[in-house]
Amino acid sequence: MTENPPLPAGGEAPATKRLLHVGCGPNTKAVLKGFAGADWQEIRLDIDPGVAPDIEGTLTDLGRVDSGSIDALYSSHNLEHLYAHEVPVALREFHRVLRDDGIAIITCPDLQSIGAALAKDLLLEPLYASAQGPISAIDMLYGHRALLAAGNAFMAHRCGFTYSVLQKVLFEAGFRHAFGGRREQAYDLWVVAFKSALDDSLARQIAVNYLP
Repeated sequence: MTENPPLPAGGEAPATKRLLHVGCGPNTKAVLKGFAGADWQEIRLDIDPGVAPDIEGTLTDLGRVDSGSIDALYSSHNLEHLYAHEVPVALREFHRVLRDDGIAIITCPDLQSIGAALAKDLLLEPLYASAQGPISAIDMLYGHRALLAAGNAFMAHRCGFTYSVLQKVLFEAGFRHAFGGRREQAYDLWVVAFKSALDDSLARQIAVNYLP
């Protein structure tokens, strides 16, 4: 395509930088660390038309977004909804739409800390509270049971990652650096992935603006 992605609802003029909020659900940039300011134009993308995204689409096909047109991409708890063979496709799409100095902020469940809970036979025990209610290891492994029972098939989990595996698939997709880590008490992984090669100190300086 030759046109840039559409403006968010309301038609405000483009801001300095473009944020592609992938798998946004009902959320907007207001809840994303580092992106709430007026210098970011948010483009919301989701598979579910019910959340009124700017672009209705999937992680594996960002075809309505120009190559190299995005400054930052934010993907929270999306990759685990793909089959393992689809993950490289999605990450290559993430890489394609970003500018050369662009970044991708990605978070997903941490199989390593979930595995520690399973080793204690805590499959069904609530491990933390969320806006959707208590979350157990089984919800993080297979998808939130209450949402699935309500008919939201988008919430099923089909794959998972440890931090080293997430880094590996990012590098295989073309990213040159990744900074982040595990939050064992929150059972999740966070990473800021860079298209450009950076030293760790500079990557850390940038990443802390977006990591929890």
